[in-house]
Amino acid sequence: MTTTTDPAGVRLDADADADADSDIDIDLDLAVHALRLGDDALVLGQRLCEWITRAPTIEEDLALSNIALDLIGQARLLLTHAGRLDGTGRDEDTLAYTRTGREFTNTLLTELPNGDFATTIARQLAYTHYTVAYYEALGGCADPDLAAFGRRAAKEVAFHRMHADTWIERLGLGTPESTRRMQRGLDLVWPYTAELFDEDDLVRRLAAAGTVPSPAALRPRWEESTARVITEAGLTVPVPRWRAQGGRSGLRTEEFASLIAELQSVHRQFPGGTW
Repeated sequence: MTTTTDPAGVRLDADADADADSDIDIDLDLAVHALRLGDDALVLGQRLCEWITRAPTIEEDLALSNIALDLIGQARLLLTHAGRLDGTGRDEDTLAYTRTGREFTNTLLTELPNGDFATTIARQLAYTHYTVAYYEALGGCADPDLAAFGRRAAKEVAFHRMHADTWIERLGLGTPESTRRMQRGLDLVWPYTAELFDEDDLVRRLAAAGTVPSPAALRPRWEESTARVITEAGLTVPVPRWRAQGGRSGLRTEEFASLIAELQSVHRQFPGGTW
């Protein structure tokens, strides 16, 4: 350790300062990472809320509503943790209701329009198989809050995954029309799935330090599990000719504007309001 003394006689430990800076950088990286996970859950939860009173059956109305509530609950924990880590003091409401569209960091998959019921189920299949794997791995991370979140969220999302798997089978092995729509839904969604596994410098830093799991390392497991469900339902695993990207850096689809306007409408109409 390098030790020097400043003009006032204060002892300075250079290595200790470097370690402190490193801790700060890790906290900031973790804040961004938690924000990304929180945005995924918040945006997808908002999308699923759009099915309320519009689902094919009353049972599905309740099922999708409960899944949306789970996702929004997960988002609350993650956004609160992100605001705590980055030192800005922003709470969950500030992060959810005051950012512009370009400031959101969710994957484009989560903001895709619902389409018909089969398209929504295809999106759920892709997202839930990924998040179960990721949250299970996150349960062993160094950050105690994120680890506790990962262990709890993995159990919640496992039920969401079972719901998606069941509907893939029902629609894939149903009527010719349900089979056609389910295959079309998979084909529409699959170009957006690769972004789940993208790693930028921030994720690579955290993964290299063992702080969070590597998303890319989970892709083989995801491909195997989703392919099994799809093929058992008599459907074909899509092979996309293109891939979506840019959601993590703030690029948004055209449909995101209406989603975020609905999400933030009450807060913007009554700023500072409480109830």
